[in-house]
Amino acid sequence: MTQLGLPGFDPPTPTDRLMFLLYPDAATAERIAGEARRLRGALGLRGEPLLTDRFHVTLHHLGDYAGLPADVARKGEAAGSAVDAAPFEVVFDRAMSFANRPGNNPFTLQAGEGHEGLVAFQRRLGLEMAKVGLKPDKAFVPHVTLLYDGQVVPVQAIAPIRWRVDRFVLVQSKLGQTRHIVLNAWDLAG
Repeated sequence: MTQLGLPGFDPPTPTDRLMFLLYPDAATAERIAGEARRLRGALGLRGEPLLTDRFHVTLHHLGDYAGLPADVARKGEAAGSAVDAAPFEVVFDRAMSFANRPGNNPFTLQAGEGHEGLVAFQRRLGLEMAKVGLKPDKAFVPHVTLLYDGQVVPVQAIAPIRWRVDRFVLVQSKLGQTRHIVLNAWDLAG
């Protein structure tokens, strides 16, 4: 077993990531998949679009761990349960790459105008996270990753893709397995 903090020992390799996410409804996820295929062909991208059930907006990253840390998951559940918010609409009206991984750049849908409800919700969730001792993400660029590619694509206007957000989830992502396990989900009321 790997020891933490001792000289000469490597820390364990993370196997799990905890995140708060928004998933689009099934019809919207299909529209996103169609737009990913269209843009891939139009722009000559080679990366394969993500599976339809993997499209999401990451609200907050709670950390990467070797195994599932029950204490962090409990705090995440407490923060999620404390959020009181009404449903809101999100709109993604542009596509572009993040150029932060040479040769493997995320090509994403991004929000232009009208994403105030999403930003406000992300901040509200962050406040609840801080109350239970979790560190919320301060930087937030609302986006949905479509695929990964070697090319860096500048901003492209697209026909707006919108959906009504009425639910958010706490997810355990199994790193390297493209698998999400929903630990808890909360409906937005109002």
